Amino acid sequence: MADLDGKVALVTGAGQGVGQGIAYALAERGAKVAVTGRTLEKLEHSCEEIRRRGGEALAVVCEVKSRESLENCVQRVVDEYGGINILVNNAQEVPLGTLEQVSDEAFEAGWQSGPQATMRLMKMCYPYLKGDGCIINLASSAAKRWDMTGYGCYAATKEAIRSLTRAAACEWGPDNIRTNVILPHAKSPGLVWWIENCPDEAAEFISTIPMQRVGECEEDIGRFVASLCTEDSRYVNGQSIALDGGQAYLG
Repeated sequence: MADLDGKVALVTGAGQGVGQGIAYALAERGAKVAVTGRTLEKLEHSCEEIRRRGGEALAVVCEVKSRESLENCVQRVVDEYGGINILVNNAQEVPLGTLEQVSDEAFEAGWQSGPQATMRLMKMCYPYLKGDGCIINLASSAAKRWDMTGYGCYAATKEAIRSLTRAAACEWGPDNIRTNVILPHAKSPGLVWWIENCPDEAAEFISTIPMQRVGECEEDIGRFVASLCTEDSRYVNGQSIALDGGQAYLG
């Protein structure tokens, strides 16, 4: 299926985990993918896999906390591919810990790499997205946890992204730009590390997922994102969609 032929996608944090899975799925549907992140070696690995499968990809080193780096990234993609049709804001530093444990520096890094980077990149890409654009931002169901202990700062940054997503959907809908947010559970390197190092807590967590498993980065998360960027989803806008096997209730 190549229903994203001719589309250009920019995916942040695509050197591993969820971002990588999304990049693979978008390329599988025919999009040219700009794979961005901080580590060139990881980006090149993602690009090599996309090319091995017959797709087209471009590695762009980018630090999302830097406005200049974001501007250079967008310009590089536009220069290479002529525009941007799909934006996926995935990269973020995660400020985990209790309120007393999370330092000002860690919370600031979470804010800069999360909501601030998301807003900046949406605004930078806006001129190119007008007409047929699709934005997918990443949030978390952490704010819906029955026990928020240790997740308050992380959830705060992710809830801000949900608010920005809704605003963009309303303000840019007339420009035919659709903006949605996903809240995934997926086997990112961080989650795999947590499962291996905190087996009891992880088992308890997985037991609360109706489907009794954590999602796969490409098959469960990436492919849904790709479908959300196609014409089949052209009337879906401003939504928060939990990709978590049924765990969170967003009503």
